[in-house]
Amino acid sequence: MAGPLSHIRALDLSRVLAGPWCGQNLADLGAEVIKIERPKTGDDSRAFGPPWLKDASGGETKESAYFASANRGKKSVTVNLSKPEGQELVRELARQSDVLIENYKVGDLARYGLGYDDLKRLNPRLIYCSVTGFGQTGPYRERPGYDFMIQGMGGVMSITGERDDLPGGGPQRVGIPIADIMTGMYATIAICAALAHREKSGAGQHLDLALLDTQVGILANQGLNYLATGVPPGRIGNAHPNIVPYQPFKTKDGDVILACGNDNLFNKFCEVAGCRHLAQDPRFATNSKRVENRDAITPLLAEIFARRTTKEWCEALEAAGVPSGPINDLKQVFEEPQVIARGMRIELDHPAAGKVPLIASPMKFSRTALELRNPPPTLGQHTDEVLSSLLGLDAAAIARLRSEDVV
Repeated sequence: MAGPLSHIRALDLSRVLAGPWCGQNLADLGAEVIKIERPKTGDDSRAFGPPWLKDASGGETKESAYFASANRGKKSVTVNLSKPEGQELVRELARQSDVLIENYKVGDLARYGLGYDDLKRLNPRLIYCSVTGFGQTGPYRERPGYDFMIQGMGGVMSITGERDDLPGGGPQRVGIPIADIMTGMYATIAICAALAHREKSGAGQHLDLALLDTQVGILANQGLNYLATGVPPGRIGNAHPNIVPYQPFKTKDGDVILACGNDNLFNKFCEVAGCRHLAQDPRFATNSKRVENRDAITPLLAEIFARRTTKEWCEALEAAGVPSGPINDLKQVFEEPQVIARGMRIELDHPAAGKVPLIASPMKFSRTALELRNPPPTLGQHTDEVLSSLLGLDAAAIARLRSEDVV
């Protein structure tokens, strides 16, 4: 069967990551996603290299790995929005689309007659998703927003990193652009919900997604730890604020992560590790007591873990049903038998790079299996196809638009 969104057409006017990540999700789910890019330069992230994708001979192409990570499955159409004819092309595409994604600054597209109020008159069923740093309302709405600054403003850096009094202490950004990616994920959820609502009501709507809202929204347990106590949590490195032991330990030859999410798992660990006395110690018998006495139990466990290798610990703990694992680099990640078995590394044919390696969508369906067939597009690869098939323009009309720098 076709993907669950194979009946949907989305117009992706976004660039860099948060919006494109949403568009890629829709494409993975089967939607036809038409990416509108600036002529000649395209999405900013096309220039975010090195690294670049390599061609069949091993030479570098002009296609950035960054762009490829967020634009699989889309069609690229170049349109100059500063030209009235370019604006009209996008209006006509929006008239025939179900979804529009954009991440321009607040009010920018309205200057081109492409704001939500403009397009809903043409297509009342259109779901128009705006992704910005701070949202469509509030005192910061006109500010630009980037992932790194949002991680700082949204509090995640205050709880990420080693304690200030230890080597390497201080705030750290998450190693991936988590605010961008999670905003793209929430945008995907919102679009799917709006499509479900449209099935009942027949009406589209405007979705307002903000990076700062998302970063605050995913503070999760740490956010509630603050709201419940009035005390901002600090950085505690790789330890868990509410569970002990739930952290990495140095082994004879590396590191292993121990994740005892409840007292039963801690008791099992103590059996395997030969330290049953710790489970019987009143200071450590329950998770709440272990959290209170974190500084006492951690060095005791560190001494125990130093006696065996990472492999020995992982095998022993796995056999006992105690969650654990090594700290992999990305080479090791893609060599993990489970990652291979789940098909998380794929290759698709690319017009410039031959076989291009990509990371598969983690979404798996029993009835509407995802078919990841189309690679990230080259700049303007589908301009002629889309303008002719959807807008009915012939070769001469497209050639004129190209000569006038409209496409």
